[in-house]
Amino acid sequence: QYNRQLNRLRIAVEHINRRLKIFKILSYPYRNRGKRFGLRANLIAGLHNYDLAN
Repeated sequence: QYNRQLNRLRIAVEHINRRLKIFKILSYPYRNRGKRFGLRANLIAGLHNYDLAN
């Protein structure tokens, strides 16, 4: 029972990681300024959440 609940959560997280890798922000080393990584990652996550809402 516990493993099933844990796996359901893990699958949801893995799907989100897959979507972020499509934008290539997690697939390759980030080569721009390090302090902008958080901003860009948040923007892409926002796009992902917006896409889920529609």
